[in-house]
Amino acid sequence: MAKVKTAYVCTNCGNDSPKWLGKCPVCGEWNTYVEEVISKDTNPSKGGFHIFDSPKAKPLLLKDVETGEDPRIDMQDGEFNRVLGGGLVPGSLVLLGGEPGIGKSTLILQTVLGLQNIKTLYVSGEESARQLKLRADRINSNSENCFIVCETNLEQIFVHIQNLKPDFVIIDSIQTIFTDTVESSPGSVSQVRECSAAILKFAKETGTPAILIGHINKEGNIAGPKVLEHIVDTVLQFEGDQHYMYRILRSIKNRFGSTAELGIYEMRQNGLREVSNPSELLLTQNHEGLSGVSIAAAIEGIRPFLIETQSLVSTAAYGTPQRSATGFDLRRMNMLLAVLEKRAGFKLIQKDVFLNIAGGLKVNDPGMDLSVISAVLSSSLDISIEKHVCMTGEVGLSGEIRPVNRIEQRILEAEKLGFSKILIPQNNLKGFTSKVNIEIIQARKVEEAFRQLFS
Repeated sequence: MAKVKTAYVCTNCGNDSPKWLGKCPVCGEWNTYVEEVISKDTNPSKGGFHIFDSPKAKPLLLKDVETGEDPRIDMQDGEFNRVLGGGLVPGSLVLLGGEPGIGKSTLILQTVLGLQNIKTLYVSGEESARQLKLRADRINSNSENCFIVCETNLEQIFVHIQNLKPDFVIIDSIQTIFTDTVESSPGSVSQVRECSAAILKFAKETGTPAILIGHINKEGNIAGPKVLEHIVDTVLQFEGDQHYMYRILRSIKNRFGSTAELGIYEMRQNGLREVSNPSELLLTQNHEGLSGVSIAAAIEGIRPFLIETQSLVSTAAYGTPQRSATGFDLRRMNMLLAVLEKRAGFKLIQKDVFLNIAGGLKVNDPGMDLSVISAVLSSSLDISIEKHVCMTGEVGLSGEIRPVNRIEQRILEAEKLGFSKILIPQNNLKGFTSKVNIEIIQARKVEEAFRQLFS
């Protein structure tokens, strides 16, 4: 009996070593080496060198390469199409990651059941066919072109694909699939790498798009080797808080579209509902007469929407003041508090400051700065901001309000939702020619903005 050989593989970059290493010499990460069994099949005929005989590998001049608009598959889901860049490209490989229970399988199954003339194969390695049927009944959708198979062996999956010849393949999840050519257990670095590479080869050679559903680890990254994210064409992140009803679909990597797009869904009992206008849902509460609340005209990707920023400033009960931010970068909030103290003269060094972005959203738009400091100051002075006023602007370290991008979209979104005033940075209207029925107030420094808001 031949002795089984093992090696240590880095879970971050996939580098292997004959012995365990504390620090990976390739990617520099610590404690990422795990022991895996090396495949005992060392047949050199599987090296794959015959592919160089294919005419597909013939060199071409760059100027002779034909380009054109990629045909896309309409997913019958406006939010999903937006994040993908206009639809699913044939032959592409998409990786969808997210926390357990966030709704990844529900999103994909709901999307698949909405496709009418596309034959789909849903490969489930985690759930039984009965469980999938119960979920489909809850979604209240049925499709005559959706086939389900519960299988984890990659070779058997390809047999089903060859017999069925589907137009679309779903793998749920890639961490449960294993191939007989690798001796390690499912979910290991070698198995995930080899299985995803084989599915990629199938997708590119046949032009059949495939979606892989992936688990994430405790750090929030997609489980498995980092090479998995390099192999696929698109990486989508499905995120949200289980205590809130909103889910956000973000594009982390997209070879066929922009990575700045995002889609918003609302989790309901009968599945996920597309939120085409998130501003109306995020501004359902009437905050008239309440201090510490301001409305920001923000941009996520190329999508404008208005967000309610909430702040609470109180006297510190302990020696060290607390600083807490939910949905906003805590370090940026500390920087804005320092600007308020140094440039505007408001003493907050002995105050607790809490900041919350309503709705459970996480926003990285610099245009939120003006809304954040306005909410903090409103709570500190206990003076409310008019409910029909919104604002946008980036605050610099010297206290100036810097221009933001896509100002026209922000103004039009505020006007559409019935706001009467919008506070923007000075000289940010260059090239803006639209006639609007909203009063535009410009400010150069934070002091000028505060006079407009609290005078």
